[in-house]
Amino acid sequence: MWPIKVPEHIKQFIDKRFTSEELGAKARASYKTISNGVPEVSVVMPAFNEQDNIIPTLASLAANKTKRVVEIIVVNNNSTDHTEALVKSTGVPCILESRQGITFARNAGLAVARGKYILNADADTIYPADWIEQMTVPLENPGIALTYGRFAFLPIAETGRATYFFYEHLARLSRWMNKVFKEEAVNVYGFNSGFRREQGIAVDGFNHPPGTNEDGWLALKLRNKGFGKLHLVTAISALTWTTDRRIQLDGGLIKGSVKRIKRVLGG
Repeated sequence: MWPIKVPEHIKQFIDKRFTSEELGAKARASYKTISNGVPEVSVVMPAFNEQDNIIPTLASLAANKTKRVVEIIVVNNNSTDHTEALVKSTGVPCILESRQGITFARNAGLAVARGKYILNADADTIYPADWIEQMTVPLENPGIALTYGRFAFLPIAETGRATYFFYEHLARLSRWMNKVFKEEAVNVYGFNSGFRREQGIAVDGFNHPPGTNEDGWLALKLRNKGFGKLHLVTAISALTWTTDRRIQLDGGLIKGSVKRIKRVLGG
Protein backbone atom coordinates (compact mmCIF):
# COMPACT_ATOMS: atom_id res chain seq x y z
CA MET A 1 0.00 0.00 0.00
CA TRP A 2 1.25 3.46 -0.91
CA PRO A 3 2.27 5.24 2.33
CA ILE A 4 0.23 8.18 3.56
CA LYS A 5 2.77 8.89 6.31
CA VAL A 6 6.54 8.82 6.35
CA PRO A 7 7.46 5.41 7.82
CA GLU A 8 9.60 5.11 10.93
CA HIS A 9 12.50 3.47 9.11
CA ILE A 10 12.81 6.65 7.04
CA LYS A 11 12.06 9.08 9.87
CA GLN A 12 15.06 7.87 11.85
CA PHE A 13 17.34 9.68 9.40
CA ILE A 14 15.49 13.00 9.30
CA ASP A 15 13.63 13.66 12.54
CA LYS A 16 16.61 15.06 14.43
CA ARG A 17 16.70 12.28 17.01
CA PHE A 18 20.40 12.08 16.15
CA THR A 19 22.77 15.00 15.79
CA SER A 20 24.68 15.32 12.53
CA GLU A 21 27.79 14.08 14.31
CA GLU A 22 26.00 11.02 15.70
CA LEU A 23 24.43 10.22 12.36
CA GLY A 24 27.79 10.67 10.66
CA ALA A 25 29.42 8.25 13.10
CA LYS A 26 26.71 5.67 12.42
CA ALA A 27 27.22 6.13 8.69
CA ARG A 28 30.96 5.65 9.06
CA ALA A 29 30.57 2.40 11.01
CA SER A 30 27.95 1.02 8.64
CA TYR A 31 29.88 1.98 5.53
CA LYS A 32 33.00 0.24 6.82
CA THR A 33 30.96 -2.96 7.00
CA ILE A 34 29.31 -2.91 3.56
CA SER A 35 32.44 -1.68 1.73
CA ASN A 36 34.77 -4.38 3.03
CA GLY A 37 36.13 -6.02 -0.12
CA VAL A 38 36.05 -5.63 -3.88
CA PRO A 39 32.83 -3.79 -4.73
CA GLU A 40 30.11 -5.46 -6.75
CA VAL A 41 27.88 -2.39 -6.56
CA SER A 42 28.91 1.25 -6.91
CA VAL A 43 26.45 3.88 -5.69
CA VAL A 44 27.33 7.14 -7.45
CA MET A 45 26.05 10.42 -6.05
CA PRO A 46 26.67 13.94 -7.45
CA ALA A 47 26.63 16.71 -4.85
CA PHE A 48 26.60 20.49 -5.07
CA ASN A 49 26.27 22.39 -1.79
CA GLU A 50 24.48 19.57 0.03
CA GLN A 51 25.75 20.11 3.57
CA ASP A 52 22.20 20.10 4.94
CA ASN A 53 21.24 16.80 3.29
CA ILE A 54 24.30 14.66 2.65
CA ILE A 55 24.75 13.00 6.07
CA PRO A 56 21.21 11.56 6.36
CA THR A 57 21.45 10.34 2.77
CA LEU A 58 24.80 8.61 3.31
CA ALA A 59 23.62 7.15 6.62
CA SER A 60 20.57 5.63 4.91
CA LEU A 61 22.65 4.13 2.10
CA ALA A 62 25.30 2.75 4.45
CA ALA A 63 22.57 1.12 6.55
CA ASN A 64 21.32 -0.94 3.59
CA LYS A 65 21.01 -4.68 4.13
CA THR A 66 22.88 -6.60 1.45
CA LYS A 67 25.50 -9.33 1.21
CA ARG A 68 27.10 -7.54 -1.72
CA VAL A 69 30.18 -5.38 -1.27
CA VAL A 70 29.17 -1.79 -1.92
CA GLU A 71 31.16 1.35 -2.58
CA ILE A 72 29.62 4.79 -2.39
CA ILE A 73 31.21 7.53 -4.49
CA VAL A 74 30.26 11.15 -3.97
CA VAL A 75 31.18 13.53 -6.77
CA ASN A 76 31.72 17.04 -5.42
CA ASN A 77 30.63 19.33 -8.25
CA ASN A 78 32.33 22.53 -7.01
CA SER A 79 30.55 22.82 -3.68
CA THR A 80 31.33 25.99 -1.75
CA ASP A 81 29.98 24.75 1.59
CA HIS A 82 31.05 21.88 3.87
CA THR A 83 29.75 19.08 1.66
CA GLU A 84 33.14 17.50 0.97
CA ALA A 85 34.30 17.59 4.58
CA LEU A 86 31.06 16.00 5.76
CA VAL A 87 31.32 13.23 3.18
CA LYS A 88 34.90 12.44 4.16
CA SER A 89 33.91 12.33 7.83
CA THR A 90 31.80 9.26 7.04
CA GLY A 91 34.66 7.45 5.33
CA VAL A 92 32.93 7.67 1.95
CA PRO A 93 35.28 8.70 -0.89
CA CYS A 94 34.64 12.08 -2.45
CA ILE A 95 36.06 13.06 -5.84
CA LEU A 96 36.04 16.49 -7.46
CA GLU A 97 34.49 17.26 -10.83
CA SER A 98 35.32 20.86 -11.68
CA ARG A 99 33.16 20.99 -14.80
CA GLN A 100 29.81 22.19 -13.58
CA GLY A 101 26.74 20.14 -14.36
CA ILE A 102 24.97 16.93 -13.48
CA THR A 103 26.09 15.13 -16.64
CA PHE A 104 29.77 15.82 -15.96
CA ALA A 105 29.34 14.74 -12.35
CA ARG A 106 27.60 11.46 -13.15
CA ASN A 107 30.16 10.64 -15.84
CA ALA A 108 33.00 11.36 -13.43
CA GLY A 109 31.55 8.92 -10.92
CA LEU A 110 31.02 6.29 -13.60
CA ALA A 111 34.65 6.66 -14.71
CA VAL A 112 36.08 5.75 -11.30
CA ALA A 113 33.45 3.25 -10.17
CA ARG A 114 34.67 -0.33 -9.71
CA GLY A 115 31.40 -2.19 -9.29
CA LYS A 116 29.75 -4.40 -11.88
CA TYR A 117 26.53 -2.56 -11.16
CA ILE A 118 26.02 1.21 -10.92
CA LEU A 119 23.23 2.64 -8.82
CA ASN A 120 22.43 6.32 -9.22
CA ALA A 121 21.64 8.30 -6.09
CA ASP A 122 21.13 11.94 -5.10
CA ALA A 123 22.19 13.75 -1.96
CA ASP A 124 18.69 14.90 -0.94
CA THR A 125 17.08 11.46 -0.83
CA ILE A 126 16.62 8.85 1.91
CA TYR A 127 17.07 5.25 0.80
CA PRO A 128 15.32 2.32 2.53
CA ALA A 129 17.32 -0.66 3.77
CA ASP A 130 16.33 -2.89 0.83
CA TRP A 131 17.00 -0.37 -1.92
CA ILE A 132 20.42 -1.59 -3.06
CA GLU A 133 19.35 -5.22 -3.19
CA GLN A 134 15.99 -4.57 -4.87
CA MET A 135 17.59 -2.36 -7.53
CA THR A 136 20.42 -4.81 -8.24
CA VAL A 137 18.74 -8.23 -8.32
CA PRO A 138 16.85 -7.58 -11.60
CA LEU A 139 20.13 -6.61 -13.30
CA GLU A 140 21.31 -10.20 -12.85
CA ASN A 141 18.82 -10.96 -15.64
CA PRO A 142 20.61 -10.32 -18.96
CA GLY A 143 17.30 -9.27 -20.48
CA ILE A 144 17.11 -6.19 -18.26
CA ALA A 145 19.30 -3.19 -19.13
CA LEU A 146 18.23 -0.74 -16.46
CA THR A 147 16.22 -0.67 -13.27
CA TYR A 148 14.36 2.34 -11.97
CA GLY A 149 12.30 2.81 -8.85
CA ARG A 150 9.38 4.64 -7.34
CA PHE A 151 9.59 7.51 -4.87
CA ALA A 152 7.59 9.61 -2.44
CA PHE A 153 8.09 13.14 -1.17
CA LEU A 154 9.25 14.16 2.26
CA PRO A 155 7.10 16.91 3.78
CA ILE A 156 8.92 20.23 3.45
CA ALA A 157 7.97 23.40 5.31
CA GLU A 158 4.15 23.81 5.35
CA THR A 159 3.39 21.21 2.69
CA GLY A 160 1.94 18.13 4.37
CA ARG A 161 2.13 14.49 3.35
CA ALA A 162 -1.55 14.43 2.36
CA THR A 163 -0.88 17.02 -0.32
CA TYR A 164 2.13 15.13 -1.62
CA PHE A 165 0.16 11.89 -1.46
CA PHE A 166 -2.39 13.32 -3.93
CA TYR A 167 0.34 14.60 -6.24
CA GLU A 168 2.18 11.25 -6.16
CA HIS A 169 -0.92 9.40 -7.34
CA LEU A 170 -1.27 11.78 -10.28
CA ALA A 171 2.41 11.26 -11.05
CA ARG A 172 2.07 7.47 -10.90
CA LEU A 173 -0.83 7.56 -13.35
CA SER A 174 1.12 9.87 -15.64
CA ARG A 175 4.13 7.53 -15.59
CA TRP A 176 1.92 4.54 -16.31
CA MET A 177 0.60 6.31 -19.39
CA ASN A 178 4.14 7.14 -20.46
CA LYS A 179 5.08 3.48 -20.20
CA VAL A 180 2.05 2.12 -22.02
CA PHE A 181 1.33 4.80 -24.62
CA LYS A 182 4.39 7.05 -24.92
CA GLU A 183 8.03 6.52 -23.86
CA GLU A 184 8.98 4.66 -20.69
CA ALA A 185 12.48 6.15 -20.59
CA VAL A 186 11.12 9.53 -19.45
CA ASN A 187 10.08 7.84 -16.19
CA VAL A 188 13.71 7.14 -15.27
CA TYR A 189 15.26 9.46 -12.67
CA GLY A 190 18.97 9.72 -11.91
CA PHE A 191 18.46 9.48 -8.16
CA ASN A 192 16.75 6.09 -8.34
CA SER A 193 18.07 3.88 -11.14
CA GLY A 194 20.72 1.29 -11.91
CA PHE A 195 22.57 -0.36 -14.78
CA ARG A 196 25.67 -2.42 -15.60
CA ARG A 197 28.86 -0.38 -15.61
CA GLU A 198 30.34 -1.87 -18.80
CA GLN A 199 27.15 -1.26 -20.73
CA GLY A 200 26.90 2.30 -19.45
CA ILE A 201 30.42 2.98 -20.68
CA ALA A 202 29.66 1.30 -24.00
CA VAL A 203 26.89 3.84 -24.74
CA ASP A 204 29.04 6.86 -23.82
CA GLY A 205 27.74 7.21 -20.29
CA PHE A 206 25.34 10.01 -19.47
CA ASN A 207 26.14 12.21 -22.45
CA HIS A 208 22.96 13.35 -24.16
CA PRO A 209 21.73 15.77 -26.83
CA PRO A 210 20.64 19.31 -25.89
CA GLY A 211 17.07 19.49 -24.69
CA THR A 212 17.11 16.01 -23.15
CA ASN A 213 17.91 14.70 -19.65
CA GLU A 214 20.94 12.58 -18.80
CA ASP A 215 19.04 9.88 -16.92
CA GLY A 216 16.22 9.18 -19.37
CA TRP A 217 18.57 9.42 -22.33
CA LEU A 218 20.91 6.83 -20.80
CA ALA A 219 17.94 4.48 -20.39
CA LEU A 220 16.99 5.04 -24.02
CA LYS A 221 20.55 4.35 -25.22
CA LEU A 222 20.88 1.16 -23.21
CA ARG A 223 17.57 -0.21 -24.48
CA ASN A 224 18.15 0.81 -28.09
CA LYS A 225 21.62 -0.71 -28.03
CA GLY A 226 19.96 -4.06 -27.37
CA PHE A 227 21.14 -4.50 -23.77
CA GLY A 228 17.62 -5.32 -22.60
CA LYS A 229 14.42 -3.70 -21.41
CA LEU A 230 13.75 -1.15 -18.69
CA HIS A 231 12.45 -2.58 -15.42
CA LEU A 232 10.36 -0.73 -12.84
CA VAL A 233 11.04 -1.91 -9.27
CA THR A 234 7.63 -1.81 -7.59
CA ALA A 235 8.45 -3.30 -4.17
CA ILE A 236 7.30 -0.88 -1.49
CA SER A 237 10.42 -1.82 0.50
CA ALA A 238 12.48 -0.10 -2.22
CA LEU A 239 10.48 3.15 -2.17
CA THR A 240 12.82 6.12 -1.84
CA TRP A 241 11.94 9.39 -0.14
CA THR A 242 13.12 12.65 -1.60
CA THR A 243 12.72 16.41 -1.20
CA ASP A 244 10.40 18.46 -3.40
CA ARG A 245 13.05 19.55 -5.90
CA ARG A 246 11.38 17.37 -8.54
CA ILE A 247 8.11 19.23 -7.99
CA GLN A 248 9.92 22.54 -8.35
CA LEU A 249 11.23 21.34 -11.72
CA ASP A 250 7.58 21.07 -12.75
CA GLY A 251 7.02 24.69 -11.70
CA GLY A 252 5.75 24.06 -8.18
CA LEU A 253 3.04 21.87 -6.72
CA ILE A 254 0.06 23.56 -8.38
CA LYS A 255 1.65 23.87 -11.82
CA GLY A 256 3.05 20.37 -11.48
CA SER A 257 -0.38 18.96 -10.64
CA VAL A 258 -1.95 20.74 -13.62
CA LYS A 259 0.75 19.31 -15.88
CA ARG A 260 0.12 15.81 -14.56
CA ILE A 261 -3.65 16.13 -15.07
CA LYS A 262 -3.16 17.35 -18.63
CA ARG A 263 -0.84 14.42 -19.35
CA VAL A 264 -3.35 11.97 -17.95
CA LEU A 265 -6.14 13.53 -20.04
CA GLY A 266 -3.90 13.57 -23.08
CA GLY A 267 -3.61 17.34 -23.26
